[in-house]
Amino acid sequence: MFDRETKSIFINGKWRETESGKTDTVYNPATLEPITGVTYGGEQETQDAIMDAKEAFKTWSTITGRERSRVLYKAHELMLEDVDRLGEILTTEQGKPLKEAKGEIKGAASFLLWYAEEASRAYGEWIPSSIKSKRMLVIPQPVGVVGAITPWNFPSSMITRKIAPALAAGCTVVLKPAPETPLSALEIVKILERAGLPQGVVNLVTGDAKAIGTTLLKSRDVKLITFTGSTEVGKYLMRESADHVKKLSLELGGHAPILVFDDADLETAATLALASKFRNNGQTCICANRIYVHESVKDQFTEVLTKKVNNLKIGYGLEEDTDLGPLINEQASQKVEKHLDDAITKGANVVTGGKKWDGDLKGYFYYPTVLADVSDDMVIMHEETFGPLMPIQTFTDEDTAIKKANDTDYGLAAYIFTETTSRAIRVSEKLEYGIVGVNDVFPAVAEAPFGGIKQSGIGKEGGHHGMHEFLEMKYVSMGIK
Repeated sequence: MFDRETKSIFINGKWRETESGKTDTVYNPATLEPITGVTYGGEQETQDAIMDAKEAFKTWSTITGRERSRVLYKAHELMLEDVDRLGEILTTEQGKPLKEAKGEIKGAASFLLWYAEEASRAYGEWIPSSIKSKRMLVIPQPVGVVGAITPWNFPSSMITRKIAPALAAGCTVVLKPAPETPLSALEIVKILERAGLPQGVVNLVTGDAKAIGTTLLKSRDVKLITFTGSTEVGKYLMRESADHVKKLSLELGGHAPILVFDDADLETAATLALASKFRNNGQTCICANRIYVHESVKDQFTEVLTKKVNNLKIGYGLEEDTDLGPLINEQASQKVEKHLDDAITKGANVVTGGKKWDGDLKGYFYYPTVLADVSDDMVIMHEETFGPLMPIQTFTDEDTAIKKANDTDYGLAAYIFTETTSRAIRVSEKLEYGIVGVNDVFPAVAEAPFGGIKQSGIGKEGGHHGMHEFLEMKYVSMGIK
């Protein structure tokens, strides 16, 4: 699939080596075997990328939205034509089951399509004047060079969700993907190149994360940083970008609750709770981290859920019937162990799972785990596990459930299961989250805004709102005779 060494630095339309000649090995998280070595860049390569993006911005920002859309439309078509191969690459470097990987590729393509359509819809305003001799215009203009820093858990869709609106708005991009999953980024850049994207509009730099990130932050020419990752890193980016008052779009950590009310369809609730928690082995920012179930349906819900969990198959993602792949690395596995040990020590009972998988693959696999008798003092109820642990608590009244759900510094996503329309509206309005799913745990689509509140980030991705992040609104006041 890849050579022993792969060029992964793309600057001004050219794939290039670094002066150091260093490479970084990408491993298959299921087998721990090396896939390939990728080019290891740093400060100099990032500076070059920024300068070329700045130069390309002069032209890319001045062409029409319709012209920019043609590239995005073509990239969308090319990505869909290559779903099978791109899915295999994603699974090989990230670990998620192939069916999930192909779904992600299709989702990534949907952002290219949506923003191809939105590229022609960056509307301004003509403001009615209160002064007869004055006319007032508001003109949307692209912010400039964008630094895009993307995570390993969705190595394709998180890229297009950022760079598609940036390109549609007329911005140019320096992309830094996660070191665990650079190969999907490489393929997306190749697709954009084949789609006719001009040189310098999108540049890719892999390698020294600290050097690349610091260079993006310190550069006066980088006008916006868009980042998906941990809240800790998001806070660091906010601090370090202050010198230039740089714009930020941050999609950070989450601690999503699911509220299962006594009138819920328990079969649906259990099926979707499982899908939310164990998709990508719990390694998603919006997956269920806390399950609050009404006391009267706790036993029935837990029984239905446990049967479904026990039917999940762990294995290599490229095997067709695999439901759960590996955790991304040893650090992720250790965090799952830490959270589980803390919960058991403080009185939680393991309903199912609760240990490392004993299969024949070398990666960091873990049995999907359901925990009962969970208390609020457990770490798992306050920190994002990013792994296959599902803690269940009970409640007896709506206000208590809402209070527990809101008792966190995070505010990305929350979910409700109820068959009562009034309750769905009432509870949705009271939940302190940027995203609320009602009988739905898959809210992320290209046409809708995605983003959190509180310490889960600032800004939105997706929908027409997503392109606004990459635009400045210029006010023009004209005196006339």
